[in-house]
Amino acid sequence: MKTLSQPPNSSKKPKTGSSQSVDSSNALIDIAQHDVDGVLHLFDTSLEGLTETEAKQRLGKSGLNEIAREKAIAWYVQLLKTVTNPLSLLLIVLATISLLTGSPTAALIIFVMVIFGGLLRFSQEFQSNKAAEKLREMVSATATVSRKDATPKKEKGITAGKEIAVKLLVPGDVIFLSAGDMIPADVRLIATKDLFLSQSTLTGESLPTEKHPELPDHNEKNPLELVNLCFMGTTVVSGCGTAVVAETGSHTYLASLAKTVSGRKPRTSFDKGVNGVTMLLLRFMLVMAPLVFLINGVVKGNWIEAFTFSLSVAVGLAPEMLPVIVTANLAKGAITMSNKKVIVKNIDAIQDFGSMNILCTDKTGTLTQDKIVLQRHLDPYGQESTDVLKYAYLNSFYQTGLKNLLDVAVLAHNQELESLDIEKNYQKFDEIPFDFVRRRMSVVVEEMGKQHILICKGAVEEVLKVCTQLKVDDKVLPIDESVRTKVADLQQKLNSEGLRVVAVAYKIMPTDQSHYAIPDESNLVLLGNIAFLDPPKDSAAQAIKALKGHGVEIKIITGDNEIITRKICKDVGLPVQNILLGSDIESLSDDELASSAATTTIFAKFSPTQKAKVIQVLRKKGNVVGYMGDGINDAAALREADVGISVDTAVDIAKESADIILLEPTFRTLTVTSSLVLN
Repeated sequence: MKTLSQPPNSSKKPKTGSSQSVDSSNALIDIAQHDVDGVLHLFDTSLEGLTETEAKQRLGKSGLNEIAREKAIAWYVQLLKTVTNPLSLLLIVLATISLLTGSPTAALIIFVMVIFGGLLRFSQEFQSNKAAEKLREMVSATATVSRKDATPKKEKGITAGKEIAVKLLVPGDVIFLSAGDMIPADVRLIATKDLFLSQSTLTGESLPTEKHPELPDHNEKNPLELVNLCFMGTTVVSGCGTAVVAETGSHTYLASLAKTVSGRKPRTSFDKGVNGVTMLLLRFMLVMAPLVFLINGVVKGNWIEAFTFSLSVAVGLAPEMLPVIVTANLAKGAITMSNKKVIVKNIDAIQDFGSMNILCTDKTGTLTQDKIVLQRHLDPYGQESTDVLKYAYLNSFYQTGLKNLLDVAVLAHNQELESLDIEKNYQKFDEIPFDFVRRRMSVVVEEMGKQHILICKGAVEEVLKVCTQLKVDDKVLPIDESVRTKVADLQQKLNSEGLRVVAVAYKIMPTDQSHYAIPDESNLVLLGNIAFLDPPKDSAAQAIKALKGHGVEIKIITGDNEIITRKICKDVGLPVQNILLGSDIESLSDDELASSAATTTIFAKFSPTQKAKVIQVLRKKGNVVGYMGDGINDAAALREADVGISVDTAVDIAKESADIILLEPTFRTLTVTSSLVLN
């Protein structure tokens, strides 16, 4: 066990790239496996938190809770780096020789060409280096912390803790979380009440994630899947909780993402091609110039004249116009693409885009609309049922707790139920809130003063537990084992189609009951299921077909599960060759992963760093790889790809990391662009 003299992140040395991410992930996974008492002992803290003295001591060892900032590169250094590639250096050397040998005009032309190309690239790279700053701006300014010897403030008689600057948080601090808070560090939960978080900044998935302090599965290797951990930069959607700060500053999961999008972008296929041509020309000069020098000297006997002539040959072989020709053609292509609503941030990416043979893409928001839609409302046997929609609507309309994206999708069907005049005929009487143990919630409505109706919706297996009857074709029948099997089979069938399923049940109650509680959720009548889907974009299927016609292979890399992803692939006409889960790659070497990646269509439940790793291994095998994404979780992969493609509606960090931005976020725009480049 670690003690106060060695808090969990104080002894770590800063690391870079994926090694830091792996180190941070392993530490978090280890922390998640401890129970509450074990976590408190691990951090040498208590439920009341640290004292002010202890906190100051730890702050001196762990440092401020801030994502480490790289020292800004001076603009003149950055400008100098743009002209230190092999081709530019070769041209500078030849221009200098021309100047020394009495050819100032040639020297001036070459110098102008080099400076023009350098300035163009400098303007692009100067803007793209702002990407890491976008991540740092996500962290909130203050946090509510419990300190043993501090006077706690009270709000409405409830101890609310002490507000301190986020940068002063240390490992072992006990903090309080509530709706609307941004998580200020990587934390281990020790108590919660109906706590739901949005992790879309890290996973890209829209639906809130339920969090609680229970111990996770020992086999889970992805920290983002651990239910008792919350990460810096994510947001509390509803509920409240208490947590112990586990990692701060540069040791957080978010900081590992910042590392991946800072610094120079890896050399792309275009960069390697230009450098290869340059080295070929240089080798040719090193052979030809000495040969011309020797032959001319032997034949004419004037070695000074022979030396001057051989230098002239070397200068003549130099493609001083090549940078201008390449830049001019790429710039013309960028202008043409802008007319098709495509913005090219890095003109070198046009060549890589045309050479691309693999396009990896996120699912949510790229293949799909990133909008949850109510697709089906079915009775227990799978037939369409208006009653199921009606009761689900009443539940979502009158609940006062978290209205998540599923509720919003249900409420979007208000026109279908307009004739029922719900607000006039049904009034809310009571509510039994959701909690993660029951995984269901109920609303009690009064129907025109006649009767009370308890309407319950939630996880299918949890709702089914409290049902003794079901309603089919206006008949109420008893539930037996055969019925339970049919209901379970229907849920499995809907899940296999990529649908998220919620069960709906009801119970008629007398009007003389004045209060409702959890025990009233018993002997319910199962009405059926409502099923949701994030539907694919209309343009996706046609675009995938067109890209395939251009010789581009499509691979899906997503944080979502494999069942839903397989369904989306089927809907857009993308054959699934193989599926690889994020948990599967932890034990694979780079060579093994590269071999598997070559034959895999779906990479599911992948973390941001795992996405980037797939791009790396595919490129090492000689592929020209593009990546299309629009979230912070895609930033590392966008930067690692030969060509990063994002959309104008994406978050700033994704747009900063991308080389090409689509003003219309559709695959159709992408295929039009592909046709322009290839033709």
